[in-house]
Amino acid sequence: MEISTPGRVCLFGEHQDYLGLPVLAMAISLRSFIKSTPRNDSQVIIRKPDIGETEKFDLNNIKYSSSKDHFKSGLKVCKRFGFKFSKGFECDLRSNIPIKAGTSSSSSILVTWIHFLSQIADNAKKLDRNTIAELAYQAEVIEFNSPGGMMDQYSTSLGGLIYLESNPKISIEQIDTNLGAFVLGDSLEQKDTIGILSRCRDSRITILNKMKELNSQINFQVICHDQIDEYNLTADENELLSGTIKNRDLLFEAKKELNKPKLDQEFFGGLLSKHHSILRDDLRISTPKIELMLKSALEAGAYGGKINGSGGGGCMFAYCPNNPEEVRDAINNVGGRAHIVYADDGTTINTK
Repeated sequence: MEISTPGRVCLFGEHQDYLGLPVLAMAISLRSFIKSTPRNDSQVIIRKPDIGETEKFDLNNIKYSSSKDHFKSGLKVCKRFGFKFSKGFECDLRSNIPIKAGTSSSSSILVTWIHFLSQIADNAKKLDRNTIAELAYQAEVIEFNSPGGMMDQYSTSLGGLIYLESNPKISIEQIDTNLGAFVLGDSLEQKDTIGILSRCRDSRITILNKMKELNSQINFQVICHDQIDEYNLTADENELLSGTIKNRDLLFEAKKELNKPKLDQEFFGGLLSKHHSILRDDLRISTPKIELMLKSALEAGAYGGKINGSGGGGCMFAYCPNNPEEVRDAINNVGGRAHIVYADDGTTINTK
Protein backbone atom coordinates (compact mmCIF):
# COMPACT_ATOMS: atom_id res chain seq x y z
CA MET A 1 0.00 0.00 0.00
CA GLU A 2 1.21 3.48 -0.91
CA ILE A 3 -0.41 6.75 0.11
CA SER A 4 0.28 10.04 -1.65
CA THR A 5 -0.79 13.67 -1.25
CA PRO A 6 -0.26 16.70 -3.51
CA GLY A 7 1.46 19.98 -2.81
CA ARG A 8 -0.46 23.20 -3.42
CA VAL A 9 -0.30 26.73 -4.75
CA CYS A 10 -2.34 29.67 -3.51
CA LEU A 11 -4.04 31.24 -6.51
CA PHE A 12 -5.66 34.12 -4.61
CA GLY A 13 -5.71 35.18 -0.97
CA GLU A 14 -1.99 34.92 -0.24
CA HIS A 15 -1.25 36.01 3.34
CA GLN A 16 -4.98 36.27 4.04
CA ASP A 17 -6.13 32.99 5.61
CA TYR A 18 -4.51 33.60 9.01
CA LEU A 19 -6.45 36.89 9.12
CA GLY A 20 -9.73 35.00 8.79
CA LEU A 21 -10.10 35.92 5.11
CA PRO A 22 -10.89 33.39 2.36
CA VAL A 23 -8.44 31.80 -0.06
CA LEU A 24 -8.50 30.10 -3.45
CA ALA A 25 -5.96 27.28 -3.47
CA MET A 26 -5.12 24.54 -5.95
CA ALA A 27 -3.51 21.14 -5.37
CA ILE A 28 -0.70 20.47 -7.85
CA SER A 29 0.72 17.40 -9.55
CA LEU A 30 3.82 17.19 -7.34
CA ARG A 31 3.27 14.79 -4.44
CA SER A 32 4.62 13.17 -1.29
CA PHE A 33 4.49 9.36 -0.91
CA ILE A 34 4.65 6.87 1.97
CA LYS A 35 5.13 3.08 1.75
CA SER A 36 5.50 0.90 4.83
CA THR A 37 6.24 -2.54 6.24
CA PRO A 38 5.13 -3.78 9.71
CA ARG A 39 7.42 -4.56 12.64
CA ASN A 40 7.00 -6.92 15.58
CA ASP A 41 8.14 -4.38 18.18
CA SER A 42 7.08 -0.85 19.10
CA GLN A 43 9.69 0.99 17.03
CA VAL A 44 8.74 3.50 14.33
CA ILE A 45 11.38 4.06 11.65
CA ILE A 46 10.84 6.72 8.98
CA ARG A 47 13.39 6.82 6.18
CA LYS A 48 13.67 10.01 4.12
CA PRO A 49 15.97 9.13 1.20
CA ASP A 50 15.39 12.47 -0.57
CA ILE A 51 17.27 14.30 2.19
CA GLY A 52 19.35 11.40 3.53
CA GLU A 53 17.74 11.29 6.98
CA THR A 54 16.09 8.64 9.16
CA GLU A 55 13.83 9.33 12.12
CA LYS A 56 13.19 6.78 14.89
CA PHE A 57 11.02 6.74 17.99
CA ASP A 58 9.06 4.35 20.18
CA LEU A 59 5.28 4.16 20.09
CA ASN A 60 5.26 4.15 23.88
CA ASN A 61 7.53 7.18 24.33
CA ILE A 62 6.26 10.03 22.18
CA LYS A 63 8.02 13.16 23.41
CA TYR A 64 8.40 16.19 21.17
CA SER A 65 11.93 17.26 20.33
CA SER A 66 10.92 20.43 18.44
CA SER A 67 7.91 22.57 17.50
CA LYS A 68 7.86 20.84 14.12
CA ASP A 69 7.86 17.27 15.42
CA HIS A 70 4.96 16.46 13.11
CA PHE A 71 5.33 12.69 12.88
CA LYS A 72 4.91 12.41 16.64
CA SER A 73 2.17 15.05 16.83
CA GLY A 74 0.31 13.29 14.00
CA LEU A 75 0.48 10.03 15.93
CA LYS A 76 -0.72 11.73 19.14
CA VAL A 77 -3.64 13.37 17.35
CA CYS A 78 -4.64 10.06 15.77
CA LYS A 79 -4.52 8.37 19.18
CA ARG A 80 -6.76 11.06 20.63
CA PHE A 81 -9.14 10.51 17.74
CA GLY A 82 -9.41 6.87 18.83
CA PHE A 83 -6.90 4.98 16.72
CA LYS A 84 -4.80 2.33 18.49
CA PHE A 85 -1.28 1.19 17.59
CA SER A 86 0.22 -1.91 19.25
CA LYS A 87 3.02 -2.62 16.74
CA GLY A 88 5.61 -0.43 15.13
CA PHE A 89 6.41 -0.09 11.46
CA GLU A 90 9.02 1.09 8.99
CA CYS A 91 8.20 3.44 6.17
CA ASP A 92 9.88 5.21 3.28
CA LEU A 93 8.89 8.82 2.67
CA ARG A 94 9.54 10.41 -0.70
CA SER A 95 8.46 13.71 -2.22
CA ASN A 96 8.98 15.67 -5.43
CA ILE A 97 7.48 18.85 -3.94
CA PRO A 98 10.03 21.68 -3.51
CA ILE A 99 11.07 21.81 0.16
CA LYS A 100 10.63 24.99 2.23
CA ALA A 101 9.59 26.85 -0.91
CA GLY A 102 5.95 27.78 -0.26
CA THR A 103 4.27 24.75 -1.84
CA SER A 104 3.11 23.10 1.40
CA SER A 105 5.58 20.23 1.31
CA SER A 106 5.39 19.83 5.09
CA SER A 107 1.58 19.88 5.15
CA SER A 108 1.44 17.42 2.25
CA ILE A 109 3.71 15.04 4.16
CA LEU A 110 1.66 15.42 7.34
CA VAL A 111 -1.62 14.78 5.49
CA THR A 112 -0.01 11.70 3.93
CA TRP A 113 1.14 10.61 7.40
CA ILE A 114 -2.31 11.05 8.99
CA HIS A 115 -3.95 9.17 6.11
CA PHE A 116 -1.33 6.42 6.43
CA LEU A 117 -1.81 6.08 10.20
CA SER A 118 -5.57 5.75 9.75
CA GLN A 119 -4.97 2.76 7.49
CA ILE A 120 -2.34 0.85 9.52
CA ALA A 121 -3.89 1.32 12.99
CA ASP A 122 -5.13 -1.75 14.86
CA ASN A 123 -8.66 -0.38 14.36
CA ALA A 124 -8.04 1.05 10.89
CA LYS A 125 -10.90 2.78 9.12
CA LYS A 126 -11.44 4.97 6.11
CA LEU A 127 -11.53 8.69 6.89
CA ASP A 128 -13.03 11.27 4.57
CA ARG A 129 -10.64 13.90 3.29
CA ASN A 130 -12.15 16.68 5.41
CA THR A 131 -11.44 14.68 8.58
CA ILE A 132 -7.88 13.96 7.46
CA ALA A 133 -7.38 17.68 6.84
CA GLU A 134 -8.76 18.59 10.27
CA LEU A 135 -6.50 16.07 12.04
CA ALA A 136 -3.49 17.35 10.08
CA TYR A 137 -4.37 20.93 11.05
CA GLN A 138 -4.55 19.91 14.70
CA ALA A 139 -1.18 18.15 14.47
CA GLU A 140 0.62 20.94 12.61
CA VAL A 141 -0.92 24.13 14.01
CA ILE A 142 -3.02 23.57 17.14
CA GLU A 143 -0.68 21.10 18.83
CA PHE A 144 2.22 23.57 18.79
CA ASN A 145 0.22 26.82 18.83
CA SER A 146 1.90 27.62 15.52
CA PRO A 147 0.98 30.51 13.20
CA GLY A 148 -0.94 29.71 10.05
CA GLY A 149 -4.37 29.08 8.67
CA MET A 150 -6.09 25.97 7.35
CA MET A 151 -5.38 26.37 3.64
CA ASP A 152 -2.43 24.01 3.44
CA GLN A 153 -4.03 21.02 5.13
CA TYR A 154 -7.41 21.31 3.39
CA SER A 155 -6.03 22.09 -0.06
CA THR A 156 -3.62 19.16 -0.07
CA SER A 157 -6.10 16.73 1.48
CA LEU A 158 -9.12 17.61 -0.68
CA GLY A 159 -7.27 18.24 -3.93
CA GLY A 160 -8.43 20.15 -6.98
CA LEU A 161 -9.34 23.82 -6.68
CA ILE A 162 -10.99 24.95 -3.45
CA TYR A 163 -12.47 28.14 -2.04
CA LEU A 164 -11.93 28.06 1.72
CA GLU A 165 -13.49 30.27 4.38
CA SER A 166 -12.41 29.73 7.98
CA ASN A 167 -14.28 32.56 9.70
CA PRO A 168 -16.73 32.42 11.44
CA LYS A 169 -16.63 28.68 10.62
CA ILE A 170 -15.01 26.41 8.07
CA SER A 171 -16.76 26.49 4.72
CA ILE A 172 -15.31 24.84 1.62
CA GLU A 173 -16.45 25.02 -1.97
CA GLN A 174 -14.77 22.78 -4.53
CA ILE A 175 -14.66 24.57 -7.87
CA ASP A 176 -14.87 22.48 -11.03
CA THR A 177 -12.96 24.37 -13.70
CA ASN A 178 -10.83 23.35 -16.64
CA LEU A 179 -7.60 25.11 -15.78
CA GLY A 180 -4.69 24.24 -18.02
CA ALA A 181 -0.97 23.99 -17.36
CA PHE A 182 0.98 26.05 -14.86
CA VAL A 183 4.73 26.25 -14.47
CA LEU A 184 6.00 26.30 -10.90
CA GLY A 185 9.42 27.89 -10.56
CA ASP A 186 11.61 27.40 -7.50
CA SER A 187 13.90 30.41 -7.05
CA LEU A 188 16.24 28.27 -4.92
CA GLU A 189 16.29 31.21 -2.49
CA GLN A 190 15.49 30.44 1.13
CA LYS A 191 12.23 32.01 2.27
CA ASP A 192 12.32 34.80 4.85
CA THR A 193 9.27 33.46 6.67
CA ILE A 194 9.95 35.11 10.04
CA GLY A 195 10.66 38.54 8.57
CA ILE A 196 7.73 38.39 6.17
CA LEU A 197 5.26 37.26 8.83
CA SER A 198 6.42 40.05 11.12
CA ARG A 199 5.24 42.56 8.53
CA CYS A 200 2.35 40.74 6.90
CA ARG A 201 0.76 39.06 9.92
CA ASP A 202 1.92 40.78 13.10
CA SER A 203 1.71 44.32 11.72
CA ARG A 204 -1.79 43.79 10.34
CA ILE A 205 -3.01 42.31 13.60
CA THR A 206 -1.64 45.44 15.29
CA ILE A 207 -3.50 47.57 12.72
CA LEU A 208 -6.74 45.69 13.39
CA ASN A 209 -6.38 46.15 17.16
CA LYS A 210 -5.68 49.85 16.62
CA MET A 211 -8.86 50.22 14.55
CA LYS A 212 -10.93 48.29 17.08
CA GLU A 213 -10.07 50.91 19.70
CA LEU A 214 -12.20 53.30 17.64
CA ASN A 215 -14.72 50.80 16.27
CA SER A 216 -15.13 47.47 18.06
CA GLN A 217 -17.16 46.06 15.14
CA ILE A 218 -14.54 46.61 12.44
CA ASN A 219 -12.76 43.64 10.86
CA PHE A 220 -10.93 42.73 7.66
CA GLN A 221 -14.08 41.16 6.20
CA VAL A 222 -16.06 44.40 6.08
CA ILE A 223 -13.70 47.39 5.96
CA CYS A 224 -13.71 49.43 2.72
CA HIS A 225 -11.11 51.70 1.15
CA ASP A 226 -13.13 54.83 1.92
CA GLN A 227 -13.00 54.02 5.65
CA ILE A 228 -9.20 53.85 5.95
CA ASP A 229 -8.74 57.56 6.69
CA GLU A 230 -11.01 57.31 9.74
CA TYR A 231 -8.38 55.41 11.73
CA ASN A 232 -5.34 57.77 11.76
CA LEU A 233 -2.94 55.08 10.52
CA THR A 234 0.67 55.65 9.49
CA ALA A 235 1.59 55.64 5.81
CA ASP A 236 2.99 52.12 6.12
CA GLU A 237 -0.13 50.92 7.94
CA ASN A 238 -2.31 52.49 5.25
CA GLU A 239 -0.33 50.63 2.60
CA LEU A 240 -0.71 47.29 4.36
CA LEU A 241 -4.41 47.77 5.00
CA SER A 242 -5.05 48.92 1.44
CA GLY A 243 -3.23 45.87 0.09
CA THR A 244 -5.31 43.61 2.31
CA ILE A 245 -8.56 45.10 1.03
CA LYS A 246 -7.41 44.94 -2.60
CA ASN A 247 -6.40 41.28 -2.26
CA ARG A 248 -9.67 40.41 -0.55
CA ASP A 249 -11.75 42.01 -3.29
CA LEU A 250 -9.57 40.58 -6.07
CA LEU A 251 -10.20 37.07 -4.76
CA PHE A 252 -13.95 37.49 -5.16
CA GLU A 253 -13.45 38.77 -8.71
CA ALA A 254 -11.32 35.70 -9.47
CA LYS A 255 -13.85 33.33 -7.89
CA LYS A 256 -16.59 34.80 -10.07
CA GLU A 257 -14.45 34.23 -13.17
CA LEU A 258 -13.52 30.68 -12.17
CA ASN A 259 -17.20 29.78 -11.74
CA LYS A 260 -18.12 30.85 -15.27
CA PRO A 261 -19.00 28.09 -17.77
CA LYS A 262 -16.03 29.16 -19.90
CA LEU A 263 -12.94 30.63 -18.29
CA ASP A 264 -11.34 33.65 -19.94
CA GLN A 265 -7.76 32.33 -19.80
CA GLU A 266 -6.02 35.65 -20.46
CA PHE A 267 -8.20 37.55 -18.00
CA PHE A 268 -7.53 34.91 -15.34
CA GLY A 269 -3.79 35.23 -15.95
CA GLY A 270 -4.07 38.98 -15.63
CA LEU A 271 -5.77 38.61 -12.26
CA LEU A 272 -2.86 36.48 -11.05
CA SER A 273 -0.41 39.20 -12.09
CA LYS A 274 -2.56 41.84 -10.41
CA HIS A 275 -2.48 39.81 -7.19
CA HIS A 276 1.29 39.60 -7.48
CA SER A 277 1.66 43.36 -7.91
CA ILE A 278 -0.19 43.89 -4.61
CA LEU A 279 1.98 41.30 -2.86
CA ARG A 280 5.10 42.94 -4.28
CA ASP A 281 4.23 46.61 -3.77
CA ASP A 282 2.00 46.67 -0.67
CA LEU A 283 3.06 43.57 1.28
CA ARG A 284 6.65 43.62 -0.10
CA ILE A 285 7.19 39.86 -0.17
CA SER A 286 8.85 39.47 -3.57
CA THR A 287 12.56 39.37 -4.46
CA PRO A 288 14.57 40.48 -7.51
CA LYS A 289 15.01 36.87 -8.62
CA ILE A 290 11.29 36.12 -8.34
CA GLU A 291 10.63 39.26 -10.41
CA LEU A 292 13.11 38.11 -13.06
CA MET A 293 11.50 34.66 -13.23
CA LEU A 294 8.03 36.16 -13.61
CA LYS A 295 9.24 38.62 -16.27
CA SER A 296 10.85 35.78 -18.21
CA ALA A 297 7.69 33.67 -17.96
CA LEU A 298 5.51 36.51 -19.29
CA GLU A 299 7.94 37.21 -22.13
CA ALA A 300 7.77 33.51 -23.03
CA GLY A 301 4.00 33.70 -23.40
CA ALA A 302 2.50 33.06 -19.96
CA TYR A 303 -0.81 34.82 -19.34
CA GLY A 304 0.15 35.83 -15.80
CA GLY A 305 1.71 34.67 -12.57
CA LYS A 306 2.59 35.45 -8.98
CA ILE A 307 4.85 34.64 -6.08
CA ASN A 308 3.64 31.66 -4.05
CA GLY A 309 3.80 31.12 -0.31
CA SER A 310 5.13 33.35 2.44
CA GLY A 311 7.67 35.01 0.16
CA GLY A 312 11.10 36.53 0.53
CA GLY A 313 12.25 33.65 -1.70
CA GLY A 314 10.70 30.28 -2.43
CA CYS A 315 8.53 29.74 -5.51
CA MET A 316 6.53 31.57 -8.14
CA PHE A 317 4.17 30.15 -10.73
CA ALA A 318 2.90 31.20 -14.12
CA TYR A 319 -0.30 30.26 -15.94
CA CYS A 320 0.56 29.08 -19.45
CA PRO A 321 -2.00 26.61 -20.84
CA ASN A 322 -0.72 26.93 -24.40
CA ASN A 323 3.08 26.75 -24.09
CA PRO A 324 4.25 25.36 -20.73
CA GLU A 325 7.49 23.95 -22.16
CA GLU A 326 8.63 27.37 -23.41
CA VAL A 327 7.79 29.00 -20.09
CA ARG A 328 9.56 26.23 -18.16
CA ASP A 329 12.70 26.73 -20.26
CA ALA A 330 12.55 30.51 -19.80
CA ILE A 331 12.43 30.17 -16.02
CA ASN A 332 15.25 27.62 -16.02
CA ASN A 333 17.35 29.94 -18.18
CA VAL A 334 17.34 32.68 -15.52
CA GLY A 335 18.37 30.36 -12.70
CA GLY A 336 15.09 28.90 -11.50
CA ARG A 337 14.13 25.25 -11.24
CA ALA A 338 10.87 24.83 -13.10
CA HIS A 339 8.17 22.14 -13.12
CA ILE A 340 5.13 21.88 -15.36
CA VAL A 341 2.15 21.21 -13.08
CA TYR A 342 -1.60 20.76 -13.28
CA ALA A 343 -4.46 20.66 -10.80
CA ASP A 344 -4.36 17.28 -9.08
CA ASP A 345 -6.42 14.94 -6.91
CA GLY A 346 -6.21 14.99 -3.13
CA THR A 347 -4.73 12.45 -0.74
CA THR A 348 -5.04 8.98 -2.25
CA ILE A 349 -4.42 5.29 -1.48
CA ASN A 350 -2.60 3.41 -4.22
CA THR A 351 -3.12 -0.31 -3.70
CA LYS A 352 -1.03 -1.44 -6.69
